[in-house]
Amino acid sequence: MLKVLNVISDSNIGGAGKMLLVFLRNCDRSKLDMTVILPNGALLIEELKALNVRYLTVDGLAEKSFSIPVVRSLKKLIKKEKPDIVHTHASMSARIAARAAGCKIIYTRHSVFPNSPLKIRFPLKQIFGVVNNYYADKVIAVSPAAADIIVEAGQKPGKVKVIYNGVDALSKPGTSERAAARAVYGVSENDFVCGIFARLTPVKGHEYVLKAAELLKDNADIKFVIAGTGEIEDELKKRAVENRLDNVVFTGFLSDVEALMGALDLQLNASYGTEATSLALLEGMSMGIPAVVSSFGGNPYVISHGENGMIFPEKDADALADAIKVLYDDKDLYQKMSENSIRTFNERFTAAEMTKNIEALYYSL
Repeated sequence: MLKVLNVISDSNIGGAGKMLLVFLRNCDRSKLDMTVILPNGALLIEELKALNVRYLTVDGLAEKSFSIPVVRSLKKLIKKEKPDIVHTHASMSARIAARAAGCKIIYTRHSVFPNSPLKIRFPLKQIFGVVNNYYADKVIAVSPAAADIIVEAGQKPGKVKVIYNGVDALSKPGTSERAAARAVYGVSENDFVCGIFARLTPVKGHEYVLKAAELLKDNADIKFVIAGTGEIEDELKKRAVENRLDNVVFTGFLSDVEALMGALDLQLNASYGTEATSLALLEGMSMGIPAVVSSFGGNPYVISHGENGMIFPEKDADALADAIKVLYDDKDLYQKMSENSIRTFNERFTAAEMTKNIEALYYSL
């Protein structure tokens, strides 16, 4: 049996934590001995308990990529556990500790942050390249866009493996369930409902969604649902009121994302920072929901323009509004994209496909 320690520094459950849970639900635990190391009090703990996955906690790990005391704690723990592989998620401390303990190391890059100009020039590129290549045997990039970023900063291409995120397919709701979900947010069965699932933070591009909503106000049955919370929530709500955007609904925090997802006709992603392989886009595709997405990061590797959705230039609200209007007007094109969304999901983005690829990488080491 292969023994694997996953190390994650997130206190909340973000994209990395969600992907880890998907993998743990789907991997062959008769062949993989899985343990997760995470911060004290992390929200992921209750999820791990529900899956009967062993976990260990480390003080000081939360939200820190590097800490000398954490390196010491992790080194001691890893030497005691004697894993074959340490798989880290945004924890340089774990990579350093694992190398000191003599383990194989896999690091997953979950996001796309453009490199600063200094980081990709001599001498920083060479320095970061030496460090990152030494402290990883393999690197998983969840999108070709993520792979490009780390290679640009000095990672050897031969160490990088692109493994797309995968999710469990969501169940498409029946007519009555869909109507009930829509009623919660004041939209009717005849409305064309566009939704965005993303933390309300500037780089997710919600301001451009609001601008598109303003441009489409004359189409009374095109509605916009903005799901989630974040630091710019009050600012966005204020802007919606000032511009009299009666076609926009804010949901706040959602515990049942699946219900709202099934109520949508179209999913939106207006990100201009961090986006690698959006889990919400994949979940929507599994239901046959096309998407209109920005050209940033990993979005174009998930959505093929004219096939399962449309791509608009990032920060271009006019182009976003135009794309929405095309799919609103052309029912045949919409139906084609809906069918292609399900096909693309089943071919490339299932939980089973992601799990198979990660397991194969484990065994290759």
